[in-house]
Amino acid sequence: MAKKKKPQGAAANEPSQRQLRAGELIRHALTDIMMREEFRDPELQGINVTIGEVRTSPDLKHAHVFCSPLGETDEDAQTALAKALNRAAPYIRGRLGKQIDMKFTPQLHFIADHSYDEGAYMEAVFSRPEVRRDLEAGEDDETL
Repeated sequence: MAKKKKPQGAAANEPSQRQLRAGELIRHALTDIMMREEFRDPELQGINVTIGEVRTSPDLKHAHVFCSPLGETDEDAQTALAKALNRAAPYIRGRLGKQIDMKFTPQLHFIADHSYDEGAYMEAVFSRPEVRRDLEAGEDDETL
């Protein structure tokens, strides 16, 4: 029996197609759960949660869920939301198991998603007059 070669470099850390599909399935189901469920935790009541991404382990038994409160940019609020969701993770996992058709329902690990803040910061940097001027100068050089 021939041994399978392990991918080298960047490909070794990339998720498989199976992990990506499972992550999207879980993300859609969690979004639906967050919209419909009422939580007893006061930190989760009346909060709209954005689920940006779900990364699954290769065996699909663990899922890292990147979440943030909708429209909230305060880092403390994002961290508090992730902690509250981790407290409610067993309940959410039970609901998730009823919505998805997978052999195992993964353990959920909620992580505060700061990617929206980073995107807003980059947008602010590109909007500065001196940066815009340099970008426009670069465009003029390319047309020559």
